[in-house]
Amino acid sequence: MSTATPFSGAVNSFTAARTVLITGVSKGLGRALALELDKRGHTVIGCSRSQEKLSALESELSSPAKHLFLTADLKSNSSVEELARAVVEKKCVPDIIVNNAGTINKNNKIWDVPVEEFDAVIDTNVKGIASVLRHFIPLMIPHKQGIIVNMSSGWGRSGAALVAPYCASKWAVEGLSRAVAKEVPEGMAVVALNPGVINTDMLASCFGNSASLYQAPDTWAVKAATMILNLTAADNGASLTV
Repeated sequence: MSTATPFSGAVNSFTAARTVLITGVSKGLGRALALELDKRGHTVIGCSRSQEKLSALESELSSPAKHLFLTADLKSNSSVEELARAVVEKKCVPDIIVNNAGTINKNNKIWDVPVEEFDAVIDTNVKGIASVLRHFIPLMIPHKQGIIVNMSSGWGRSGAALVAPYCASKWAVEGLSRAVAKEVPEGMAVVALNPGVINTDMLASCFGNSASLYQAPDTWAVKAATMILNLTAADNGASLTV
């Protein structure tokens, strides 16, 4: 995977408590980021398709009562709409959104990728983000501030054999992010963020046992949390790398 320009903005040692929505919070990078933000005293709104995994995550938080975890399927626009409605009812509109939920196809040449597998990648990685933007940006606009982080990839800025559907989805995330950055009002920011190469289940599906050679999600989350919390409106439209 290639890398892009790393975040070079000023980093504050202290940031005010934020409310952060993380999609795909029950495993991998989303889970690690939620745990790190909890340690730092921030509030997490998390969603996942699995209530069992959400409950397991809640049991590891230092202050579970301050967070909000809900089941949602990012492939369904109506499910995301219900998520947004629940967030409004709880009066916890996010200051930051991390569109983290994603999936990857099994290593295969494009002509051997099953149609339903290709659709699942696009429906989650692209249409899922679009649904979150559709239902949550209108909630953030009245506050005249808000940071939206769309998880991209080095493969959203380059190409790799056997993962063409994933590459296509992450290139779409880059384009979507740059376009929406031109649509949000002053005071908000939309960025595409390449997390780098992290030892997750998704990486293992591509790299096999060699995935273990890369950094663990909890190590990554320390750096990523600091970076995300320090993003400002000045970063609008940027393609960044942790």
